[in-house]
Amino acid sequence: MKARTGYILAAAILVVAAAAVWFDAAIIETLPSLQQLENPPQEYATRILDRNGRSIESFFVKRRVYMPYDSIPAAFFQALIATEDRQFYNHWGIHLWRIVKAGVKNLLAFRAKEGASTITQQLARNLYFDREPTLARKLREALTAIQIEQTYTKNEILELYANTVNFGRGAYGIYVAAQEYFGKYPSQLTPAECAYLVALLKAPASYDALANYERALRRRNLVLAMMEDAGFLTPAQRIAYSRQPITVVESSKGGMRSGGIAPHFVEMLRKKLARDPSLAGYDLYRDGLTIETTLDARIQQYANEAVREQLALVQRDFDRMWSWNAHKDLLVAILARAVESHPEYLSAESPQARERIRRQLLGTPHFVDSVKRAVTTVQCGLVVLEPKTGAILAMVGSSPFAPERGAGSRYSLNHCTEIRRQPGSAFKPFVYAAALADGTIEPSTVIDASPFTYTFADGRTWSPRGTAHQGMVDVATALKFSINTVAARLITQYTSPERVVALARKMGITTPMDPYPALALGVEEVYPIDLVSAYGTFLNGGIAIPPVAIRAIRDRLGRQLYRGKFPAAATDALSPQVCRTMIRLLQQVVDGGTGSTVRQFYRYDAAGKTGTTNDFADAWFVGMTPELVAGVWLGFDDHRIKFTGAYGMGGKAAAPIWGRLMAKVYADRSLGFTKRTFDDRDSTLVPLTPEQARQVIEEDRYVPPPVQLHPVEPIRPEH
Repeated sequence: MKARTGYILAAAILVVAAAAVWFDAAIIETLPSLQQLENPPQEYATRILDRNGRSIESFFVKRRVYMPYDSIPAAFFQALIATEDRQFYNHWGIHLWRIVKAGVKNLLAFRAKEGASTITQQLARNLYFDREPTLARKLREALTAIQIEQTYTKNEILELYANTVNFGRGAYGIYVAAQEYFGKYPSQLTPAECAYLVALLKAPASYDALANYERALRRRNLVLAMMEDAGFLTPAQRIAYSRQPITVVESSKGGMRSGGIAPHFVEMLRKKLARDPSLAGYDLYRDGLTIETTLDARIQQYANEAVREQLALVQRDFDRMWSWNAHKDLLVAILARAVESHPEYLSAESPQARERIRRQLLGTPHFVDSVKRAVTTVQCGLVVLEPKTGAILAMVGSSPFAPERGAGSRYSLNHCTEIRRQPGSAFKPFVYAAALADGTIEPSTVIDASPFTYTFADGRTWSPRGTAHQGMVDVATALKFSINTVAARLITQYTSPERVVALARKMGITTPMDPYPALALGVEEVYPIDLVSAYGTFLNGGIAIPPVAIRAIRDRLGRQLYRGKFPAAATDALSPQVCRTMIRLLQQVVDGGTGSTVRQFYRYDAAGKTGTTNDFADAWFVGMTPELVAGVWLGFDDHRIKFTGAYGMGGKAAAPIWGRLMAKVYADRSLGFTKRTFDDRDSTLVPLTPEQARQVIEEDRYVPPPVQLHPVEPIRPEH
């Protein structure tokens, strides 16, 4: 019996000793030091660099604007304490009774149903530990909370918490959150807005009012009810604040410095990298990565200037020609939709209240005028590519005259990668190229330009819209003046819709296309960046290379995580001979054809094609120099709004932007683009090997790694 007792005692001692060793190694030794407690760890911003190493943007966790306790509304702290830790001022870092209660509930529920973390424990977790639900982490968190309580006062703990917690949208800290959600400084927040910010802490993405307004409203009102229960609000105050709508501003893509030189390009990168499995172990907002891109900040600046200069004239002409009196029914429909999506209308509790709010909004001139301006803002998409490598050199995603916030804002929809529009006559080069590749035409081939009707097998007929010409014209003249009847005859008599679809697909068009004769007139929608990239195939001597935006990504210490592949991919789509012919044909479009407005600004060799869709809905120009390809789209986010005259044609509205841009680019000798004629294009008319193309963009700046790590995929439009 004594021997058994001795064994048990020895085993117990061993267990206790082992537990002590584990506790010391796994818990005590991993606790933050006093220096770390007094100087919490800092997060590092991710830098976005252009191709020359110039910083163009940053992703970050917080803006290093630290808000002192006295500058933060008391209502925020009251909401926080009422919701997260009502015994905050009475405990010493952990709340034992709350832990016991949570443990019992979780045990009865057979799962972790309720947490027991105090505000101080949450702060410890935010500053020093990950969120892995292990016993070791919980113990470290609790002990660190006790250390924090010994190091800071209660108000200092609240201050530190408010400046470090994550509110979603990449907004860390109350200063950024107040700006991100309400466009205010923290001191300007109302109690209802403070309650909403605290409501976000449970699950920021789930309770973002822009994503799910009703869920956000319920959660905000629950926080207000808890504030009343804790004695911070009277019943009357709680009712009044609960009736207030949640009026948040549209996300400025929190964690990104808004208003940069290329906001849509940077946001395109953010979306791509956020879902890239190669960066699964990294945080774009904290880990201090360096993203080296293909963008050239100088060309981007010129693109911004060109768009602003020309779009001011186009917007002026549109405003002068557009009359809401002639579109009364459309205005009624647009205003009705705007009212139904307004936060006050959505938060109304009864049909009577909604009707009252509807009448109030429609009777407010500011509301009506803002809706009118939003839908009649001429939007723009412009992208500049280096065809040899697919490098995106510049991107303008929307109008600089659009509102900064709300629908159609200058920082919202990317009109290069996130819209699909009919290209109109800008699609015709694919028809001509298909016929040239088939050997059925030459530039001098004469084709009937008179009215044309195509009869389908089932007896249906189709005739191209637009002014027909009498007699015969040669192929070069037909493309120069964009004659629809010739394009219709080409796709039905000299090649086939199926051949055109196959060629356009090989050249880079990714959207679905039905093989029908009307395809010749550009009736199938395309992404602007696809169309521009496909034109680049002509410059590449028939080699299609998709757009790429990333050169390399490095960690905070400069170690390469992965490297862009240039070109990312290559498809042999056309023969060099057909490409040479197409460039000569497209030169004539600029030299006296529908794209001749380019010559008001740019005097060197250029080739391109205009596009104007039915009823002047879309205006296009895609053009090439011997070294670059760029495309411009102009139109409206609401398809029911259209240009009202010839000023909205591709040649008059879009082509001048291209001309202005290229004049600026080729006037800047520091950019290195010196080839002034297509005859001096050397290797640009023959297929390039991947190594040759890679050398164009690398310019001996980097030593290639021995192994290609995680090659960056080509940039594709947002489907």
